[in-house]
Formats: sequence, structure tokens, C-alpha cells
Amino acid sequence: MPGGAGAGGAGAGDGVGAQPGKPAQPPKSSKPAEPSAPGSGSQPGGGDGTTKPPPGKPAPPPAPAALTLSAPQRAPADKRWCEKVTVEFRNTGGSPARSGTVTFATHIIGALGVDWATIRSSQSLPAPIAAGATRSETYTVCVESWRVPLGMRVETQDVSAVWE
Repeated sequence: MPGGAGAGGAGAGDGVGAQPGKPAQPPKSSKPAEPSAPGSGSQPGGGDGTTKPPPGKPAPPPAPAALTLSAPQRAPADKRWCEKVTVEFRNTGGSPARSGTVTFATHIIGALGVDWATIRSSQSLPAPIAAGATRSETYTVCVESWRVPLGMRVETQDVSAVWE
């Protein structure tokens, strides 16, 4: 190759530290690190602010609680106008569900399968339910005994909840 090694010189534009057969790499000092406070560069591994929000900006508030309910799992109770209903509550939000109400829609079914009525009742939510947690609760759900004559039964088919 004409001109040899001295033809291009050190500042030929191939990048800092370029050697024949190796790609040029920028110097380590040209890659900016996380901004740090003045005078904190002497602290090993600290002062880069990676765990704290930037000064002047508050941390965003956590997302509100968001509950999802499983389908009700029914089991017979000791009285024909009652049944045990198990519900699983899953909090997919960023805050705990601190209080609330669970509402059950209990259907009164006749001997021939006719749905005669739907009675709504409410009970307390098993609170608190932490963010990201799942909690299961078994409730005894009853309607007035006179609403379920002999030969009829109850079925809690729908469950909903409100929470704070």
C-alpha cells in the first residue's frame, strides 16, 4: 500500500483508536452517563439518580385498584334458601382495594327449571386486597325462606363488586 502508515496520520478520520483490522470505537468518555449532581462523580456507583425521580418532578401516583372477579363457585348450604358462594378477587391495579361491597344476584328456580325471580343481596368486600394480590372468600348467601317453597332452589349466578 503506497504511503505506508504515516500517510493517514493519527487524525485521518477513521475514529479514535483505530487499528488495522479492527473497527474504530469511540472513547469511553464520549458515551454520556446518567446526569449526576455536581461533585458526586467521586462516589462509587452512587449519585446517578437512577432510583429517584428527577428533582422537581414528583413520582406519578400509583394506578387505582382494579378488581376482577371469578365466576361464582356454588355449594349447597344447610337450608334450601341458602347456598355457599366462593368468589376469587384479583387486584390488577396499582393500589390496594381498601373497602367495598359484593353484590350477589340469586335466582329462585322452580321445579321445572323456570326462573321465578332474582333477588339481590350485598355483603362486605374482604378488604384490604393488596395491589397484585388474589384473595378468595366464601359467602353464605340466603334469601327469605318464604321465597323458596318446597321443590324450588336458589342459584347465585351473578356476582359484582364496587370498591374504593
